[in-house]
Amino acid sequence: MPYFSVIIPVYNRVDEVRDLLESLSAQTLRNFEVIIVEDGSTLPCKEVADAYADKLDIKYFHKPNEGRSIARNFGIEHASGEYFVFFDSDCVIPPRYFEILTSELGQNYADCFGGPDAAHSSFSDVQKAINFSMTSFLTTGGIRGGKIKLEKFVPRSFNMGYSRKVWETVGGFREMFSEDIDMSTRIRNAGFNIMLYRDAFVYHKRRVDLCKFCRQTYVFGMSRITLKLLYPDSLKIVHCLPAAFVLGSLAMILLAIFWTPWAISPLVAYLLAIFLTATITCRSLKIGSLAIPASIIQLGAYGTGFLKAWFMKILLRRGRNIEEEIKIRKGK
Repeated sequence: MPYFSVIIPVYNRVDEVRDLLESLSAQTLRNFEVIIVEDGSTLPCKEVADAYADKLDIKYFHKPNEGRSIARNFGIEHASGEYFVFFDSDCVIPPRYFEILTSELGQNYADCFGGPDAAHSSFSDVQKAINFSMTSFLTTGGIRGGKIKLEKFVPRSFNMGYSRKVWETVGGFREMFSEDIDMSTRIRNAGFNIMLYRDAFVYHKRRVDLCKFCRQTYVFGMSRITLKLLYPDSLKIVHCLPAAFVLGSLAMILLAIFWTPWAISPLVAYLLAIFLTATITCRSLKIGSLAIPASIIQLGAYGTGFLKAWFMKILLRRGRNIEEEIKIRKGK
């Protein structure tokens, strides 16, 4: 019996699934099974999954489209392992991932774990710039397992796992934005321990263009207020920084227009720091340049979504109210 069950929800990601399965077939330790749950895709990846049937212990399921969280839960119900590991379909897994994970669990066991993500050398410059903006301490990247800790670590569903005991106690994911943060919070509140295994990282392709990245981060910002309604103590200062960036940037621009051009110098200095850090880290002037719009989009879109949701849901109490959020929390 495999110890790990790798659960991958898929929606129209044929090429990405091929890269993911290829990376799993190259693992130095094979103590896992792979469960692919096709969530109503119009471009199914069954042929790709079948092509790896002789290389991996793989199960393929196709179900109607209901959302990625329900797809993950479907995978859990068909899993044989004692520990569930979740990857997004746009991830590529380093060869020693399960060797490292097995060692970490043996030395310092965690009921739930999460690992960071990185950019592979084959990724496009835009993907690398987006990865920088999502992982750098200059843009709140410490939330996602960066070396500089900005808050208590919360595993994300592109690279996380938890034991069968956790599932039997807490249950599975709930279909909502930021479902991984909700899941991690429920696990921690149930008394289970959560750890960051920094060496168990994955290569995460993320969004392939800045427009899609903008839409994604905007939704993340709005969902942070939903999480605040569900878990009042979950909102930390670090989560408000993108909103502060939006308001501060607007104030500096207005002051530069109506008062003195020097008013915008702090913003210019900040963006210059992003450019220099990204250029040095990625060893590329192009990626350093792209990191500027990627970081502005990440902070600006997140902050805008955060402010809109705060204004509508908390200040005006419109949309889903607090009582409805609490019902979600209780699974009603």
